Amino acid sequence: MPPEHEALMILTCQRFPRLAGLPYAVDAIVKGGSDRHFYRLSWPESSEPSMILMVYTLNRRDNPKFVPATHRLAALGVRVPAIHAFDEDRLCVWLQDLGKQDLHSLHQEPWEVRRPFYQAVLREAAKIHTVTETLLNPADLAELEPPFDEALYQWEQDYFLDHYVRGHLGRDFPGTDTASIESALRDLRRTLGKMPRCLVHRDFQSQNVMLRGSETWLVDYQGLRLGLAEYDLASMLMDPYVTIARSERNELLTFYAAERNLDAGKLQDTFYLCAAQRLMQALGAYANLSRNLGKKSFQQHIPAAVKNLQLVCSESPALSPLTELLG
Repeated sequence: MPPEHEALMILTCQRFPRLAGLPYAVDAIVKGGSDRHFYRLSWPESSEPSMILMVYTLNRRDNPKFVPATHRLAALGVRVPAIHAFDEDRLCVWLQDLGKQDLHSLHQEPWEVRRPFYQAVLREAAKIHTVTETLLNPADLAELEPPFDEALYQWEQDYFLDHYVRGHLGRDFPGTDTASIESALRDLRRTLGKMPRCLVHRDFQSQNVMLRGSETWLVDYQGLRLGLAEYDLASMLMDPYVTIARSERNELLTFYAAERNLDAGKLQDTFYLCAAQRLMQALGAYANLSRNLGKKSFQQHIPAAVKNLQLVCSESPALSPLTELLG
């Protein structure tokens, strides 16, 4: 066993003395683009339940916010893993093991199989989205990541232009005839920046939803902040990791609107604007992770994200100039 695994188990036994002396197994969990490390700890010869150990760094400002975000979401009735122990000095969190099956694992199943899980996870999202900006005080806001506003939307757009357009495609922007593109980007971020905000997950996609029986549980919510519910919906329903048909997506948007008693037409209009914003952010991330951070597997998701963004731009005339940036 690697020395670092033995060190993790020594630390774990200090936290949970009843586990000392029991035969154990440590399995590293390799998933996603995070700089955190996850381990499944188990005790095969005992009745002790397995647990997940998350070891994080301070390289990202949102990493230390996982624990307060967990407590906040649990208080809202959202299904999140229980925290067994937390060592703030050693940057370690011991968590309930939610198993190995995520929503993404069903991506090849027929819609009849997937539908109830997507409906279930939208119900979880609705619990988060009911917390509006007016319900939060300054202490609450201090625990969250900085809110979505026009400046953050511009950062996401610049991230897309830097890493996908300039880096991945090798194209310069702006060029000589880009007034319509610049106008579309500016109008998009200004429009989104003026809308009323609520609490959002921020990375609400299929790999961040764990399945236990018929229940859906959320993970990777340390980016919790104020934003638009439709941004979360776009993250899930335009997820480049899976294929969701247009009819299925519209069905789920109608379902969510009914859950929250919202106007489905207005929801869909804002959804497409948020989907364009989210997909640009995703393309920037895939390009950066694959080109600059050595995580080549993310490059395979670029074609699906481009296809989704092209579809979104076709649904909203205000977004059509952005297709010029897609290659």
